[in-house]
Amino acid sequence: MELTIGMVTVDTHDPQELGAWWAARTGGRLQAYGDDFAIVVRPDGARPALGFQKVEDPTPGKNRMHLDLEAADAAAAVAELVAAGATHVAEHGEPDGFTWTVLADPHGNQFCVSTVHAD
Repeated sequence: MELTIGMVTVDTHDPQELGAWWAARTGGRLQAYGDDFAIVVRPDGARPALGFQKVEDPTPGKNRMHLDLEAADAAAAVAELVAAGATHVAEHGEPDGFTWTVLADPHGNQFCVSTVHAD
């Protein structure tokens, strides 16, 4: 059996608001399914999609799963994300020179941004 990732879903108290924020950051469009769920779909239909589901009490503290995002110019991407409402959390690096920045979206969900690296 082979499985593929269709969507990564985030718990939030306001899926429409957070979905719109992520759609603007990723170049996607927001498809809303009522007040309890929203899905961000990439323009080219690329997977995985991002889902946002309403929960009364999102898990407090550090989220157990997060997105790792890559950009050709990570510093510029971080600056743009912070200007759009993300919060800077931390900077990290490995001895081999690989570095990444931890940010939090407007609802406090942490995610990372690094420079595109070769596999």
